[in-house]
Amino acid sequence: MKEYHRLDEIQEDLSLGKITCSQLVDYYLTNIERDKQLNAFVEVYAEEAKQRARELDKKIELKTAGPLVGLIFGLKDLICYKDHEVSGASHILKGFESQFSATAVERLLQQDAILIGRQNCDEFGMGSSNENSAHGPAKNPVDPARVPGGSSGGSAAAVAANMCHVALGTDTGGSVRQPAAFCGIYGLKPTYSRISRWGLLAYASSFDTIGIFSRSVEDNARILEAIAGRDEKDATSSSRQVAQYSNAQPHGTYRIAYFPELFDHNGLQPEIQEAYKNWVRELEKEGHSLVEESFPFAEYILPTYYILTTAEASTNLARYDGAHYGLRSGTSNDLEAMYKNSRTEGFGDEVRRRIMLGTFVLSADYYDAYFTQAQKLRRLIKEATEAILQKVDFIITPTTPTTAFEHKSHASPLAMYMADLFTVQASICGLPAISVPMGNDAKNLPIGMQIMGAAFEEEKLFAFSKIQQNNSR
Repeated sequence: MKEYHRLDEIQEDLSLGKITCSQLVDYYLTNIERDKQLNAFVEVYAEEAKQRARELDKKIELKTAGPLVGLIFGLKDLICYKDHEVSGASHILKGFESQFSATAVERLLQQDAILIGRQNCDEFGMGSSNENSAHGPAKNPVDPARVPGGSSGGSAAAVAANMCHVALGTDTGGSVRQPAAFCGIYGLKPTYSRISRWGLLAYASSFDTIGIFSRSVEDNARILEAIAGRDEKDATSSSRQVAQYSNAQPHGTYRIAYFPELFDHNGLQPEIQEAYKNWVRELEKEGHSLVEESFPFAEYILPTYYILTTAEASTNLARYDGAHYGLRSGTSNDLEAMYKNSRTEGFGDEVRRRIMLGTFVLSADYYDAYFTQAQKLRRLIKEATEAILQKVDFIITPTTPTTAFEHKSHASPLAMYMADLFTVQASICGLPAISVPMGNDAKNLPIGMQIMGAAFEEEKLFAFSKIQQNNSR
């Protein structure tokens, strides 16, 4: 079977009878088995997917199939699917089955997409390498000696390795965009509230966003169109009308902000610096207006993000106590010991570290010094970013400081946190951003560039991304 890059290609062949949904599922299952050493999937719904494919083949014959028929998708192990295990890649939820499906999953299934399996990730979304997983590390299909990024590394690896056509991940501070860059595919974090968070295991509730991995801009737009919109189960979901993202087309030229200090930034890999410079030059040649900007709060973005997200994680993860569900320690003699031992045995090192950091910044002695100050900075960062976006259509940066790094090469937590250097700004501000492939470095590792837009302007973001997609072909 040929390798498909867009859903409309699949659907054309389905309508012509060149392929069937059953053949598609078998094709992806074969690829999953072939590349199982990548550890992208933690559970494959083989028989369910085959049965659903047979049902959809009948619907195609009757011409009653939904608009996403032929779409085979995977799901990060942080998003619920009814009557199936969801563990957040953590021992503390081993064996736990969800009693309901996430709204985003339900909406894809209602349009006749096929869910093929559950995908690896960093524990509770905390990590930038997919090495903090109870399921073991996922590997990058471009070079298995390197990480696929995190926390949605398994989902990115699966799409890049053609184990599924698209995947739903989650993005709290870059967990879709960074692995998309590392694996050479497209990764979207939409505006906060654009997609319902119902059925998403919480890490940092005011940051968490379901995001989309795809091999084309067109498919990313189609998936967002299908799953975005108001959800009565999620009070934070936006009631704004969902645009026809699939029809997004570029119109004329755009005003684009960039940061010239990144041309010689010490923390940037030289090849990424050069790719960024070249991108700015090419955009100018195409007639776009490039505007130099300098961000006044740049040095505070990363610490602000980690103070606030660890604080929210400390609160959200308090529910995993061994008493209600999930792992319960068998080595405890009283209630307090049961709480402590269950959480110590159930959580990995990185999750424990962030819970302790979050508890510290929320403590009475340090609340005002850290958490309150970070909240004030969040507002300032948001206002400064929105002020730039009032003057331009987009802000462009590299997605990551480096290309995919080798497994176990980032032993220091601080070094790992630096991988989020460029992605957390959009998360702090709740703005949409997409990572697009932009060539390769000398080791043939993918380079990703990030495009950030104003709130709820995903349609414009997709239109501009199509220009970059066409230029890279």
